[in-house]
Amino acid sequence: MRFFVLIAVVVLTALSLLGLIWSGWFLLAVAAFGSLAALGLYDVLQTRHSILRNYPVIGHMRFLFEGIRPEIRQYLIESDQDEEPFSRDERSMVYQRAKGVEDKRPFGTRKRVYDAGYEWITHSAAPKHIEDSDLRVRIGGPDCTRPYDASIYNISAMSFGALSGNAILALNTGARMGGFAHDTGEGSISRYHRQGGGDLIYEIGSGYFGCRTPEGRFDVEKFRDQAADPQVKLVELKLSQGAKPGHGGVLPASKISPEIAEARGVPMGEDCVSPPSHPEFSTPLELVRFIGVLRQNAGGKPVGFKLCIGHRREFMCIVKAMLETDIVPDFIVIDGKEGGTGAAPLEFSDHIGMPLVEGLTFAHNTLRGAGLRDRLKLGASGKLVTSFDIAKALALGADWANSARGFMFAVGCIQAQACHTNRCPVGVATQDPLRQRALDPAEKSERVHRFHRNTVKALADMTGAAGLDHPGKFRPHHLLMREGDRGMVTGEEVYPYLPEGFLLREEPDAFGYLMRWKRARPESFEPFDVE
Repeated sequence: MRFFVLIAVVVLTALSLLGLIWSGWFLLAVAAFGSLAALGLYDVLQTRHSILRNYPVIGHMRFLFEGIRPEIRQYLIESDQDEEPFSRDERSMVYQRAKGVEDKRPFGTRKRVYDAGYEWITHSAAPKHIEDSDLRVRIGGPDCTRPYDASIYNISAMSFGALSGNAILALNTGARMGGFAHDTGEGSISRYHRQGGGDLIYEIGSGYFGCRTPEGRFDVEKFRDQAADPQVKLVELKLSQGAKPGHGGVLPASKISPEIAEARGVPMGEDCVSPPSHPEFSTPLELVRFIGVLRQNAGGKPVGFKLCIGHRREFMCIVKAMLETDIVPDFIVIDGKEGGTGAAPLEFSDHIGMPLVEGLTFAHNTLRGAGLRDRLKLGASGKLVTSFDIAKALALGADWANSARGFMFAVGCIQAQACHTNRCPVGVATQDPLRQRALDPAEKSERVHRFHRNTVKALADMTGAAGLDHPGKFRPHHLLMREGDRGMVTGEEVYPYLPEGFLLREEPDAFGYLMRWKRARPESFEPFDVE
């Protein structure tokens, strides 16, 4: 009886009309049942949804439940360990640390420690106590005159425009309170960054926002002015990001507010375009020379670049260009494909880009093989929210870690995954003034500060338990991983540090580095076939 509900509401509408003879209250029933009858008739006549033509009125239940499916799953069905993309356990830990409440757990781990993929850190019989948990790393190579002592854990790139002004203000104020850095994202420096007063990593993407000409090319004078800002501590050139590597973006004119136009240096009433590639360079040599231009005009501050590893040979092309020109950036940030604050096509999120573990290991060993690892620092980003996440990244070659979604949770994100709709329920990822009013920057900045402080303190405790006095001393052999249901391997077996200079000496390796190195050339990103 596909049309039973439609027939029923039509009949009830008719009976309600008859009921008006006895009482005017039946007018309410006429309005209710009449509306449903009209809806059902429209469903039968429309051609867009087949299910509504076959199941008028009642078919709308499907779309209702489909609309609230994420919430039903998150609150009623999803287990505490399901990563969708962050588990409830991970989110709860961030919330607890951000609020400064108890984050301990009774009754043992809920991890399945004998299942393949379980990982742990080896601890020492002679643990150390780290008194000062203000853990820092100096960023700035031999060519940098104003190095920056960065926290070992910082806020990763999230642009104003993607996040609300209140969220940016809360993040940056929290960064100032805790003495750590806040990456601007490619949306440039907004009034909310400046109001917060925290240390900034000024990210420059392919749209050159904040330092662009009217035609969208790089403007060196505007860049010099931005880099001179005392809040700016690092300059980061973005080649790609984990959420959507190789994909540009368009912010429609309808979404550009006066504040966004002010921050990005773009006109109102026009689409704001971030092309997939940079118009200022197209070869490895041009890239490193452009980094040289940034360095010359950054006032001595550290300059580096960020990318998600794609063709491994292309990264080697960049490294060879560094060797040829002797222009070596002060830092490189490796973004894993699991990074994801930016909304992206499903295929890009799921199947483009290298995960952080493999990308970081490859970049670290390539730089070691080229003899450049000691001349720069490596940052890592991609789902790093716990102290174990950070320790693992450091063991695999990173010098410091960044997190975007961890700090989003700290300011109140509930993982509604509505970031691209402008309807964020907690005011984090929206430009709707009424929605973002729900986010109080003063209160949330305290949470940002506490989350950072408590996470770094936990990292210091974990470091001491391993018998180390600084997390920068973690190495692959401190990691153990369960390969199957019984066997286990050390990180050193799976992700070893390869010898310094092995690529320069053309020593064979078991991982294919030398083969790719021989096919890489600094003049072009195109492959070079070697007989």
